[in-house]
Amino acid sequence: NKLDLLKPKVKRLAEELIKSCKKEKIKILITQTLRTKEEQDTLYAQGRTTKGSIVNNAKGGYSYHNFGVAFDFCTIVEGKPAWKNKKLFNKVGSLGVSLGLEWGGNWKTFQDLPHFQYRAGYTLKDFRNDKIDEDKFI
Repeated sequence: NKLDLLKPKVKRLAEELIKSCKKEKIKILITQTLRTKEEQDTLYAQGRTTKGSIVNNAKGGYSYHNFGVAFDFCTIVEGKPAWKNKKLFNKVGSLGVSLGLEWGGNWKTFQDLPHFQYRAGYTLKDFRNDKIDEDKFI
């Protein structure tokens, strides 16, 4: 289970989001959780040095995915991913924010509609330097 790769608090928030969506008759699928730095570097290269569209702006070690506090999702409509349904992403985004998650759709630059994270007030520098209180993620 991909959710098991998240820190416990983030896993619970993701599960709450799935339940909240279900109540609203919205189906979502968690597509990404924890990523290794190597996996992150591969995604970062996409659209830059490898084929495909640019899908993120973070090299390995500079994504909250690398620390088990971020996850990506897609909405499902009639059994198929609905990546372009902005209305549904906005609805899920609002539900996630109401649970205390930070939603990539609210970012001013490089909006990331399928992304949520929970930082407990910590920065990437804090995570990279192991300056976080793990109890805030239990």
